[in-house]
Amino acid sequence: MKQRKYSHIKKTERLEIAILLKKKHSLRSVADVLGRSVGTISEEVSKNQVNGVYDPLKANHKAYVKRKYSKYQGMKVAEDRELRNYVEEKIKESWSPEQISGRIKNYDKRLKYIGFKGIYKFIGSPYGRLLERHLRYKGRKRKGGNRTKVGQLKNRTFIDKRPEIIGNRERFGDWEGDFIVPGKQGEGVLVVLYERRAMYLIIKKIMSRKCDVVNKYIQEMTGGFVCFNSLTIDNDISFRKHEELSGLLGAPIFFCRPYHAWEKGGVENANKLIRQYILKGSDISRYSDEYIKEIEAKLNNRPRKGLNYKTPLEVMTENKQFKSLEDFSVIIKQKTPVGCSA
Repeated sequence: MKQRKYSHIKKTERLEIAILLKKKHSLRSVADVLGRSVGTISEEVSKNQVNGVYDPLKANHKAYVKRKYSKYQGMKVAEDRELRNYVEEKIKESWSPEQISGRIKNYDKRLKYIGFKGIYKFIGSPYGRLLERHLRYKGRKRKGGNRTKVGQLKNRTFIDKRPEIIGNRERFGDWEGDFIVPGKQGEGVLVVLYERRAMYLIIKKIMSRKCDVVNKYIQEMTGGFVCFNSLTIDNDISFRKHEELSGLLGAPIFFCRPYHAWEKGGVENANKLIRQYILKGSDISRYSDEYIKEIEAKLNNRPRKGLNYKTPLEVMTENKQFKSLEDFSVIIKQKTPVGCSA
């Protein structure tokens, strides 16, 4: 039988499903009789059964409640002025719906609680449609990519020799490092350092990837922290003088295995967040230092699920991981980055 265009399953269809199942018909047979896909019938039976039994009346009621509640979730934001202002403000600051929901649940409890699915419902409604452009992927599919590793580095200590305490994020001061490179016609590079326990970021624009330059700036970037216990990096040729860098930092350096970038997943994910503001292929030299610092501050002031929706800055501050907060870039208030000439 030719399958029709999808529509919600009706009460009469649920009665037929129950009768056919009682007669021991297979899901595929039921689908053929109703002119539905077998996936639709399977989802209907699994989601709307009660105590393992498919009752058509109870199934119809469950479906009704779900549709009603789903519609209400979007309206819950639209009808509460304080909640709506909060959601709109945070979405424009590039917080995800999950981060907003978690923050409300754990910290901003004065607000009426809303789940992240409800926030997505609001954004997808006529009331919040203009907020879609602030979402991280804006409906686009994520694309993977490979970065070519150049050259061989000597005397590396690979990640399988790294102490277990680092992998378990049991202490502060264990960092991951990486680069964000420009497009083919661009110049400059971003050095990105990521503290594993607090998910804290430091970002620095440099104009050369020579080993001595990279080592110098990484040493300067890490000078404002209480402890620096280790650094995990990839096999980029710019880390050729890693033994010298280890001496400057006073900490061991561990390497991911070649072509295993996910072994430093924290900084890889951080790079994706930075790409919200500096698109792939950009000429990094055209971004001002002030703009880079605003991105850094913005991300360090964004709540993270892995921190129970605290921000990296809050975690670092509460645990006294800064030598001094004076003149430190992290105290820049959260705001939309400006001043970019790109």
